[in-house]
Amino acid sequence: MSKLVTIFGGSGFVGRYIARRMAKEGWRVRVACRRPNEALFVRPYGVPGQVEPVFCNIRDDASVRAVTRGADAVVNCVGTFQRGGRNNFDAVQTEGAGRIARIAAEEGVGHLVQISSIGADPAGDSDYARTKGEGEAAVLAAFPTAVILRPSVIFGTEDGFFNRFAAMTRFGPVLPVVGANTRFQPVHVDDVAQAAVKGALGQAAPGVYELGGPEVVTFRGLMGRMLTLVKRRRAVVNLPFFIARIMASGFDAVQAVTLGLIENKVLTRDQVTSLQHDNVVGADAKGLADLGISPTSMEAVLPEYLWRYRPSGQYAAIKDSAKNLKKA
Repeated sequence: MSKLVTIFGGSGFVGRYIARRMAKEGWRVRVACRRPNEALFVRPYGVPGQVEPVFCNIRDDASVRAVTRGADAVVNCVGTFQRGGRNNFDAVQTEGAGRIARIAAEEGVGHLVQISSIGADPAGDSDYARTKGEGEAAVLAAFPTAVILRPSVIFGTEDGFFNRFAAMTRFGPVLPVVGANTRFQPVHVDDVAQAAVKGALGQAAPGVYELGGPEVVTFRGLMGRMLTLVKRRRAVVNLPFFIARIMASGFDAVQAVTLGLIENKVLTRDQVTSLQHDNVVGADAKGLADLGISPTSMEAVLPEYLWRYRPSGQYAAIKDSAKNLKKA
C-alpha cells in the first residue's frame, strides 16, 4: 500500500502545490482543511481516491488526531493574519502548530514539515512573527526532527501579494505602499513545495531552512516590476509608518466594532509592524541550495498570471504588434 501524507491547510495557496507534488510521488494525500466541500479541486491531482479533502479543526485534539492517524508524514501549512476571533494568531500559529506536532509524535508519524516564515521570532515585535516563532519552538519541543521552512514573500498564480497590488492599479493613478524601502526575497510557491516534499520524504536533514528567490528587491522595486508587466503608469507613494499606523488602527477598529463582520483586509497594525523589517534570507541560514533546489526567478513566472491586469488583458501583445505595423 502506498504511503500517506496529511497536509494541514492542503487546499491553501502553498498546500495545493505540495499536495500535487506528493501525489506525483505516488503517495496518498489527505488534505485537512476547515471546508472540505470547497476543496474538491484537489481530487484531480491524482488518480481517483488518491487525494481526498477531509475536515479538520486544528484547535481540537480529537479532530487533529483523526486526520493524523495512519499518516507516514505530516505537513503543516496553516497560517493566519487574523488578530482576533477563534482562529487568531495564537490559536493557529502557536497552539495549532504545537498540537499538530505533539499528536504527530504520539501517532508515530515519521516526518514532519512546518511551514513558518522568515522573521519568525518568539521575541518578535509583531504578533505574526512572535506566534510563528512560538509555533516553531512548540513544534521542535514535541518533534525534534522536524523540518521547518521559513519562506520570504511567496509568489505564484494564486498569490495574495502581486495579485493584490496589480488589482489596485485599476483604481487610480497612485499606488500607495507601506515600507517602500523594506527588502524582500520573493520565492516561487513551487520551490517552497519542492522543499516541503523533500522534508516529507525524509530527503532533507532536520532543521530550519530559510527560503528565498535569486533576487533581493525593495518593496518599491517589486511594485515597479509589476507595473511594467501590467503596462500601467502609477506613482508608487510610500506612506510613512506613523501615518500607516493611524490608518491601520482605524481599519482594525472597524473590524472590532462590527465583531468581525467587516474584516480588515486592507492594512492591519500588525502588518505595519512587520513591514518595518527586511524579509530576506539570513547570511548563515540554510536554504534552497542546501536542499538541491534552484530558485525560480520572478521574470519566469510573473508574466504568466499578471497579464490579466493589463488594460488590454491578453490582447496587449497583439495591440503592441499592431502599433509597430502602423509605423512601418
